[in-house]
Amino acid sequence: MITATGLDEIRALAGKDLGASEWLEITQERVNTFADATDDHQWIHVDAEKAASGPFGGTIAHGYLTLSLVIPMFNDLLAIGGTKMSINYGLEKVRFPSPVRVGAKIRLAAKVAEVTDVAGNGVQMVCDFTVEIEGSEKPACVARPIYRHYA
Repeated sequence: MITATGLDEIRALAGKDLGASEWLEITQERVNTFADATDDHQWIHVDAEKAASGPFGGTIAHGYLTLSLVIPMFNDLLAIGGTKMSINYGLEKVRFPSPVRVGAKIRLAAKVAEVTDVAGNGVQMVCDFTVEIEGSEKPACVARPIYRHYA
């Protein structure tokens, strides 16, 4: 894990590869819980019997579940301190090139693409995220999140 304390250390992260998180197994229980939370009960996610004969050979995680899991995986890679407030400002781009089958393991590979100053004594940090699937050449998700940190 990398720790950045204060805006100057956050600025110094520009261009830095943060490495990859630990592998995280996607369970049917997690997929079902996400389906309940979002009211997205499409059979490709929650009906193991029907999904077994479907296009993916089994149930798959929701794309937005995969995206939401970047939060705990990113927290394993980077700790920010010495700021008054940090916010998730949004996303520039998100793609889901490959489905994540239940039982697969994913991890986050992250880089800090750029850090720029913003009004209010803050910095904006844009990252490049790739959610990798163990044993697959194609990623589950590629995203460009934007975070703002204020001193």
